[in-house]
Amino acid sequence: MTKRNYEAQPVSDADRDYVHGLVIHEDSAVLAFNKPSGLPVQTRNPDDRTLDALMAAFARSNGKRPRLVHRLDAQTSGVIVACKTQPAAAALSHAFAERQVDKTYLAIVQGAPLAEGETEFSMALTRHIARPGLELMRAARPGDQASQSAVTRWRVLATNGSTHLLSVEPQTGRMHQIRVHLSIQGRPILGDPYYGGAATLKGEPVPRLMLHAARLDIPHPTGGNRIVINAPPPADFLAFLSAAGLEMPADLALGAS
Repeated sequence: MTKRNYEAQPVSDADRDYVHGLVIHEDSAVLAFNKPSGLPVQTRNPDDRTLDALMAAFARSNGKRPRLVHRLDAQTSGVIVACKTQPAAAALSHAFAERQVDKTYLAIVQGAPLAEGETEFSMALTRHIARPGLELMRAARPGDQASQSAVTRWRVLATNGSTHLLSVEPQTGRMHQIRVHLSIQGRPILGDPYYGGAATLKGEPVPRLMLHAARLDIPHPTGGNRIVINAPPPADFLAFLSAAGLEMPADLALGAS
């Protein structure tokens, strides 16, 4: 995460109520939120309304506020965690860096039918400047100096032959990894403006990027045990899934922990 000033800044009563309503798990060290699509985690402008800025609603009496330890793209919804103390944040940040965290996403994609069972896709990625102010990822090319290995696993949960609901588990943590890997495979996520996702389906607009962070399995930064945090898919995701003619599997346990 970008280094920030972790002294609390004032938040309005409305924003305080709003961010408290996003909480899906809280204990002595960890806060977890079900972030809505459209709320950025951080931006370069400190005056923007971001989840990071809203952490001030949880500030302690000394002014220190929780620290977010990972990111989600602004248009991705789902579970994101913060820690209440610097030592807990350092421990959980280390767990993310050392791939001790298991992540599960839901993605609605379009394209040819996919293979049954689990698919593991490995392709190194590298950053590139798509246009001034916009950095994206692409498949690494011979000679790229800053390529990063990237591995993603997915399986089909529901399909109508051309539109598919996937459970996706990134094994590495590269920027836009799920989005670019699925695009490379010819199944871009619907509503993805940067990696070829369709903006309409059956003549109707796709409301946003159809990617949801559904589950995090993390080592607790102070307790020594592992905890699983589930973020139920939001109404817009479920409504679009239904409009696409797909159903969430009944046995998919995604209630809040």
